[in-house]
Amino acid sequence: MKKTVVTICSMLAGMSLMAQSVTTERQYLSGTGCDDMVEWDFMCTDGNNSGKWTKIGVPSCWELQGFGTYQYGMKFYGKAFPEGAADEKGKYKFEFELPESWRGKQIELVFEAAMTDTDVLINGRKAGSKHQGGFYRFIYDVSDRVFFGPNKKNRIEVTVAKESENAGVNLAERRADYWNFGGIWRPVFMQARPALNMKHIAIDAQANGDFKADYTLSMPVEGGKITTVITDKNGKKVGESVTPIRKGAGDGQVEVKVNAPATWSAETPELYKAEFTLADASGKVLHKETKKFGFRTIEVRESDGLYINGKKINIRGVNRHSFRPESGRTLSRQKNLEDVELIKSMNMNAVRLSHYPADPEFYEICDSLGLYVMDELTGWHGKHETINGQKLVKEMVMRDVNHPSIIWWSNGNEKGWNDELNGEFHKYDPQKRPVLHPQGNFGGFETMHYRSYGESQNYMRLPEIFMPTEFLHGLYDGGHGAGLHDYWEMMRRDPKCAGGFLWVLADEGVKRVDMDGFIDNCGNYGADGIVGPHHEKEGSYWTVKEVWCP
Repeated sequence: MKKTVVTICSMLAGMSLMAQSVTTERQYLSGTGCDDMVEWDFMCTDGNNSGKWTKIGVPSCWELQGFGTYQYGMKFYGKAFPEGAADEKGKYKFEFELPESWRGKQIELVFEAAMTDTDVLINGRKAGSKHQGGFYRFIYDVSDRVFFGPNKKNRIEVTVAKESENAGVNLAERRADYWNFGGIWRPVFMQARPALNMKHIAIDAQANGDFKADYTLSMPVEGGKITTVITDKNGKKVGESVTPIRKGAGDGQVEVKVNAPATWSAETPELYKAEFTLADASGKVLHKETKKFGFRTIEVRESDGLYINGKKINIRGVNRHSFRPESGRTLSRQKNLEDVELIKSMNMNAVRLSHYPADPEFYEICDSLGLYVMDELTGWHGKHETINGQKLVKEMVMRDVNHPSIIWWSNGNEKGWNDELNGEFHKYDPQKRPVLHPQGNFGGFETMHYRSYGESQNYMRLPEIFMPTEFLHGLYDGGHGAGLHDYWEMMRRDPKCAGGFLWVLADEGVKRVDMDGFIDNCGNYGADGIVGPHHEKEGSYWTVKEVWCP
């Protein structure tokens, strides 16, 4: 009998160890987008339906859920704290349980984005410092603040302020030509990793098959190693390496050589997977991470052009907001897919994310279907002050660094860049992608906006590559199709022109739930798209599609 009991206990212990996952696990507290919101307790302090506790779907922009005040940023342009700006706060509460199997792991609370200043309590304790900046993923380590197991409730309390206490955030993000929203507008989730883990991995995979990845560990693993296995789209192993961890080192680099890889470009979006396995000195696996990536090389040849994998590229691009009339900035994977398919249907090969980073799913789809992406730090005509701006650059680049679709980083827009941040992007990007100043001359690119036909010809006589990050504004030319053919014939024939980005993809008309569903473009401020607010195809859609037909 004793032997049987011991055997059963041993089996149970073995099963318990097997149940301990060595991968990164995620548990959503919200929905994953506007199509599957989860109700949280909510109170808005001012505006519509304010001053009382009720329910709200998360993620969402609270105006579209019937709360607060609709506000267009241009009406307060150029002022840090203008009179009449909507400054309501949203207060959120939510309870949840965490699995017992997460006990002893590193537990992180992750917000994909909240607009704007965000304070978080978890089980009555501050999760960390206030986050300022409405378009960025921010993470709190709450390992010592949470409970595990059934019937052990955790309580999260969040206060989101629509106006920031930081004047630079308001000038960069809210005094702009678009709707200002409030709320937890992207998903919220808990994340669990083994206590000893690979905290961050940044990949540099060149078209010749040279693969490098910088890694950061949660803490040094003495005598440990990282095994890297690369597989192609069919799951076939094409490369492998084993990298010893240097004594006392909390970071390092792995290298793998892949022979004759299929390269990534907008025309050939070939993706690979890299599986990283961290093991201790005994060979015990501690943590596994898998990343998708593409082999591709970016070159900016001075006074010549942009080259991807040795081939000169002509950009046929468009600026794009994260936006829908019924949900504001809160989208879903399906809606991000619709945007990419719409852009590609016009024979475009590039998109500029104006004027903030997009949902993670948008980049994944650009990786998969093939679009060149300009990833932009928020900044319209105002700029972030340096200290907070450094944090936001780090959050943006560390989140997005492994997407092969990203070709450029953008440091703001139209004088909304802070020169003290120029060097921050490459701290976290081993690929050292070009950093641009839209409407400025920087990084080998002249990107001046809205030049006339004759002025554009003069700009192409400059030594820098001419690539306007905005041209042919959809409002003022009566439709993009009215002038594109003439401009494009000139641009595509000039050897120093790398193409450009039209302004803008879609009208930004928002559904006014306080006005019986009226679609409000704020007069003519938001009505400057190639297509309508619900992606209604107008004459310019068909013209762009034809002019940019290969």
